Amino acid sequence: HKDLDYRPKIALYQPDIPQNTAAIIRTCSCFDLRLEIIKPVGFVLDEKKLKRIYMDYVKNCKIIYHKSFDEFMKIKRKGCIILFTTKSKSRYYEFQFKKGDTLLFGNESNGVNQSVHNTIKDKLNIPIKTENRSLNLSSAVSIAASEALRQINFSN
Repeated sequence: HKDLDYRPKIALYQPDIPQNTAAIIRTCSCFDLRLEIIKPVGFVLDEKKLKRIYMDYVKNCKIIYHKSFDEFMKIKRKGCIILFTTKSKSRYYEFQFKKGDTLLFGNESNGVNQSVHNTIKDKLNIPIKTENRSLNLSSAVSIAASEALRQINFSN
């Protein structure tokens, strides 16, 4: 897709639940979004569970693997990275997304470490009922990607 560089990118920080990663691969394939995975990953990427969920969607999803967060940051130094976190008071729908933004999501068990949290300037949350901890990672990615795409007027 010629405008892939201008579309939002989804970045997963050390994901540890294969089913969520597979569902995110499927979402990225459907919305024509590049997926970036920051290692280490907490599972084997060719697990049966993963294949069952992403089926043939992985063929239509551009996936880039980064060996570490430092490598990811070196490549991203010119672009805007937005961290989605429950520790932010800024609402995702009040943020002005731009073409080429990278939407970064922590892993399911621990989010991102404090060093990563401190490195990223823009941090957003998806508000939910206060008695709940968080959304499922794949749901959060879908919500954030949909809003970013809506704001920058992309359609397939």
